[in-house]
Amino acid sequence: MELLGYDFMRRALLVALLTGVMAPAIGTYVVQRRLSLLGDGLGHIAIAGVGLALLTGTQPLPVAVVVAVLGAVLVELLRQHGRASGDVGLAILFYGGLAAGVLMAGITGAGAGALSQYLFGSLTSLTTTDVVVVSVLTVVVLVPAVGLSPQLFAVCADEDHARVLGLPVRLLNLLVVVLAAVAVTVSMRTVGLLLVSALMVVPVAAAQGLVRGFTAGLLSAMGIGGLVAVSGAVGSFYADVAPGALIVLLAIAVFIVSWPLSAALQRRRQRGHAVADPPLLPLPHAAAEQHLHRHGGPDCDHEPVRHGDHTDWVHDGHRHARHGDHWDEH
Repeated sequence: MELLGYDFMRRALLVALLTGVMAPAIGTYVVQRRLSLLGDGLGHIAIAGVGLALLTGTQPLPVAVVVAVLGAVLVELLRQHGRASGDVGLAILFYGGLAAGVLMAGITGAGAGALSQYLFGSLTSLTTTDVVVVSVLTVVVLVPAVGLSPQLFAVCADEDHARVLGLPVRLLNLLVVVLAAVAVTVSMRTVGLLLVSALMVVPVAAAQGLVRGFTAGLLSAMGIGGLVAVSGAVGSFYADVAPGALIVLLAIAVFIVSWPLSAALQRRRQRGHAVADPPLLPLPHAAAEQHLHRHGGPDCDHEPVRHGDHTDWVHDGHRHARHGDHWDEH
């Protein structure tokens, strides 16, 4: 392929694949906790990290990771101690981080324009150092997200039940938000901080409609994320459009296509259950009255005759065949 002949495109495709797999991996737990907008909040506070990096003349990605992680931990601790609800914490992330980032970028003289490549993504400007940092951070996110999936799922699904099981609920909740903060900042060069939440949520929503079970949903979301990220990077090269926007639109397109498929699969599963588990019908009233006497009970003196999978009871010249709980008189 023509695009593989360019170094910047090889770097872009690799980073797109890594972030496309990583973001839905942690996004699965974020969706389970009903915090789908957490990525937006963390993205806004990461802008403050980018502004601080511009102000201090350091690399934006490491500084943004540190700032986003600290902000996520602070909000989670406030939530755990009842000092702030989830909505209040997200509002703090949204407005405080965005304002701080723009202010510090303005102090440097670069203005808000210097933040554009981090707000909307810039795959073509990646350096070899960026690729190494993204690769390391992707491993940091994926190892606990996949390796601790039973524990993280238990905490995100029902905290009270997780406590009964003896899991460290507070620690695992902190781990989720820390991993989400790392994923957001790593993805800022792919889809941008303003669109990163879509990459964390939309593939997860599409996967949940197509497959059943948490593990299958997790792996499917990672596969969909990687596919749309690479496809968006390739499409942006040939169409000369912004890769971040194209990646998000492709993810939404996959979700739209999965919607009718999900409904069809749901109807098929329901029909399968109806066939596999037919309803139990009551015996006719007459039959019930004819068998008030329980054959085989402690007061039964009738003669049993066994035939394979059923038993015959001879009573008053009549033979009663028992099949399970049903009686036939012959």
